[in-house]
Amino acid sequence: MIRALFTSASGMNAQELQLNVISNNLANVNTGGFKKSQTQFEDLFYSNLRAVGAETVGGNMVPTGIQVGMGVRPTAVTKVFTQGDYISTGNDLDWAIEGRGFFKIVRDGIEYYTRAGSFKIDGDGYIVNSNGDRVQPEFAVPPETVAVEIDSAGLLSAIDAAQTTIASTQITLHDFINPAGLKAVGSNNFLPTDASGDPREENPGSNGMGTITQYSLESSNVNVTDEMVNLIITQRAFESNSKGVTTADQLLEISNNLVR
Repeated sequence: MIRALFTSASGMNAQELQLNVISNNLANVNTGGFKKSQTQFEDLFYSNLRAVGAETVGGNMVPTGIQVGMGVRPTAVTKVFTQGDYISTGNDLDWAIEGRGFFKIVRDGIEYYTRAGSFKIDGDGYIVNSNGDRVQPEFAVPPETVAVEIDSAGLLSAIDAAQTTIASTQITLHDFINPAGLKAVGSNNFLPTDASGDPREENPGSNGMGTITQYSLESSNVNVTDEMVNLIITQRAFESNSKGVTTADQLLEISNNLVR
């Protein structure tokens, strides 16, 4: 019964973590470029009361054995980098990545990677995100620019009133062999880790890299229906484990009363 208390408690802790992950997914359902998280669990070690294949007194072999599990624990909270839907905005500095890849930005000398493509122009003419971090490679838009255009291959051009290209640069994308290994640091940004591997820089549309769609934003890949279903499952699982705690406590109370 004591074992049942701790086993059920491990299940409650696991479902609490699952609830936190689902809540974060739902909270960011309208966050551009957000990638949902998924919780993974594994069972704990087992108490072997009778080994599988043990020999009986009569010389026969036990076909199954007796193993009692000790509960559950979380092993990973993984980012799922599936494509989000596109939202048409009409803004020439809204860029969506179709396929693999990340934009690179720099903040305080540190390189970050992001799928959020909502950019602006700062007071110095540079293209930046909402936090003022410059998109790499840096590009200063000339004052006489009336339009900014970027094609699917990442060629960024500043156009004047005469429809002449007065400045241009090549925007590159970056990819990782294991995007799930990236470290999420907030503000829609990721940092590479040993698990993600080093970034690979390519022009959009080349060597498996995605392309860039102007006048659009990639929305969150969170599916509200799926998250609500997972929320119900998590609630019921938590209730079931709490019922296990209650039942074990009642049995302990009965045992104590027998001793008295």
